[in-house]
Amino acid sequence: MANYYLAIDIGASSGRHILGHVEDGKMILEEIHRFDNRQLRKNGHDCWDIEDLWQGILEGLKACKAAGKIPVTVGIDTWAVDFVLLDKAGELLGDAVAYRDGRTAGADERVNKAVSPAALYARTGIQKQLFNTIYQLAALQAEHPQQLAEAESLLMIPDYFHYRLTGVKKQEYTNATSTNLVNAAGKCWDTELIRALGLPEKLFGELSMPGEVVGPLRPEIAEAVGFETTVVLPATHDTGSAFLAVPARDDQAVYLSSGTWSLLGVENEAPITSEESRAQNFTNEGGAWYRYRYLKNIMGLWMIQSIRRELNGVDYVAGKEKAEWTLDVRAGEKQWSFPDLIAAARAAGEFASVVDANDDAFLAPASMIAAVQIACARSGQPVPQTVGQLMQCVYRSLTLCYKNAIQDLSALTGKQYTSINIVGGGCQDMYLNQMTANTAGLPVFAGPVEGTAIGNLIIQMIQGGEFKDLSAARASIRKSFDIKEVLPQ
Repeated sequence: MANYYLAIDIGASSGRHILGHVEDGKMILEEIHRFDNRQLRKNGHDCWDIEDLWQGILEGLKACKAAGKIPVTVGIDTWAVDFVLLDKAGELLGDAVAYRDGRTAGADERVNKAVSPAALYARTGIQKQLFNTIYQLAALQAEHPQQLAEAESLLMIPDYFHYRLTGVKKQEYTNATSTNLVNAAGKCWDTELIRALGLPEKLFGELSMPGEVVGPLRPEIAEAVGFETTVVLPATHDTGSAFLAVPARDDQAVYLSSGTWSLLGVENEAPITSEESRAQNFTNEGGAWYRYRYLKNIMGLWMIQSIRRELNGVDYVAGKEKAEWTLDVRAGEKQWSFPDLIAAARAAGEFASVVDANDDAFLAPASMIAAVQIACARSGQPVPQTVGQLMQCVYRSLTLCYKNAIQDLSALTGKQYTSINIVGGGCQDMYLNQMTANTAGLPVFAGPVEGTAIGNLIIQMIQGGEFKDLSAARASIRKSFDIKEVLPQ
C-alpha cells in the first residue's frame, strides 16, 4: 500500500491540505481540506488570525483520519517575512502583524542608520521591500520594544505552526532568508548585522534545512486528530516549494511562480550580490540544498484578485482614494468570476494603457480600481472607463513586467533564456499565458497548478525514499501532470 504524505499549504487568502502518494512513478494528489485565511484589525494593525489558521490545520488533519488516509509525514509552507515572538513559556507575545500593514512606513530610515542599503544587499542579497522582516522588526523596536526584550524565541509563521504541532522550535532556512538577516554567502544568520541593528541575538538560532525531521506530533495533538505522524520541514517559504516543482527541461528556462505574487527568476548555485543586481532589485532567496532562487517579486494576481473583490462589493472602502472616473458598472451590481474578467479583457484588446505593476501604489490601496485609474491619468495615458479596459491594462502591465524582468535577468546572469515555465494557480489563466508568450517572445510551459503543494511534497517524498533526488522528482512531475505549451503569436 502506498505511503501518503501531507502538504499543508497556506496562502494569503486560504489554506489547503493536499495528500500525495506515488503510483507507478507518478505523483497522485488529493485535496482533503480547505480553509480560509483572514486578517483582523487588532490594536491598530492588520493581523493574521493565527488561532483560526490553527483550527484549520487541525480540521484538515482530522479530515485525513476521516478519509482513512493517514500521512507518514506532514509539512507546512506559507508566505514569507511574517513572524511571531514567543515568551519563556512558549506563548505568543503580541500579534502576528501582516506584511501589508502600514507599520513599516519609515522603518527603512531606522535600518539605514545602522547599515547602508548597498552594504545590506551585499551581505544578504535580498531585495529591498518595505515589508521585509528586518523593517518589521525595526518598526517593532520603535512601537513595542518591551516585546523584543521579553521574547525568548522568534519563529516565522510555518515554524510556529510546526512548533504547535510538535513542541519543537526550528528556524527553517528558506523562510529565514526572506528576513533580510541571513548572510547570503555564509548561509546563516548574520550576527554582525543583528548586533548593529540592536536586535536580541538569542532570537536567532541554528538554521534547519528542508528535509530535516522536526518531530512527532505532541501526544495531545495526536489524540485530538486521531493518529500519529512525523513533521518534516519542507521549503517552508511557499516560493521555495513552488520553484522545486518547476519541471524545467534545461538551464535556459525562466521560472515563474504565479499567484498573489509573481516570482520570476532562475536557480543559481551562488548568490549574485553586486551593485548592478541591487539596482535592478533582484533577490537571492535561499532554497533547498542551498540552491539560490534569483528572482524578482512582481505584484502578480493580487491586482486582479483585488479588482474582482471590489467589483463584487467585497472589501471596498468607500471614500478613500476615490478616482474622478467611474467604470461602466457599480460595485456589487453583478458577481464577477475570473472567466468574466478574462472575457472582458479580451473584448478590450486594443486598449493600450499600462502601469508599473510593481509600484507601491498597488500594494494595499483602499481601491485597486482607483489606483490603476490614477496611475494612468498621472502618466498621461487614457484612463480605463470599462471593466474590460481596466483588465486589459492590468494584463498588459503584468506581462510587460515579466518581459522587462527577463531582459534584466539575462543581462545580470549573462545567459539567454529560451522558455518560461509557469507554476501555481496563475498558470490556469491561458489568456495571461498567451499574453506572456506574445510580450516576452518566448514559449510558455504552463503547469503544474499545485506547484507549491507539489514542491512541499517533493521534499517529504525524497526524505521518505520515494525519489532518489530532485532530478528524479522533477522527472516524475513531467510524467504526472498536464503541462500546456503556449507559443508566441
